[in-house]
Amino acid sequence: MVEAPARPAEGPTKHATMRNVAFSRWDPVRDLIALHEQIGQLVGTDAPGWTPPVDLYETANDFILTADLPGLTREQIDISADENKIVIRGERVGGPGDMPCEQFHRVERGHGRFSRAFALPEAIDVARVSADLKEGILTIKIPKAQARGARRVVVTPREKK
Repeated sequence: MVEAPARPAEGPTKHATMRNVAFSRWDPVRDLIALHEQIGQLVGTDAPGWTPPVDLYETANDFILTADLPGLTREQIDISADENKIVIRGERVGGPGDMPCEQFHRVERGHGRFSRAFALPEAIDVARVSADLKEGILTIKIPKAQARGARRVVVTPREKK
């Protein structure tokens, strides 16, 4: 007669350690939307209807931000600056819902509200930020703050009497 191997008296069995696990189907679009909402909450943006493309680069004295905003007027754009952050908001009025047609074959241009916020790597001189809109291109010149930090203080010699 063959005996079955003895089970150890101590410790749980293999089946006792299994746990019930709930599985859900991965939805990358849902995850992308959730990430977009989390980033929006982090930088304080409004829920955008579209996202204009921008370039942000740095020179020795300034940050330069350019944004493609064709069809917008100066009155439709709001820019705010604070310490090391710049925010652009606006709205392109009109859109597919305002056009008389039977069917759209393609809608690629964004309409509605937008908001973009950018954290800059160093402090800016908020009082000297300037912006210009020419041929649908918004250019914002963002001067860097004057050097702050340590400086060497020279102790002047006392005059002899």
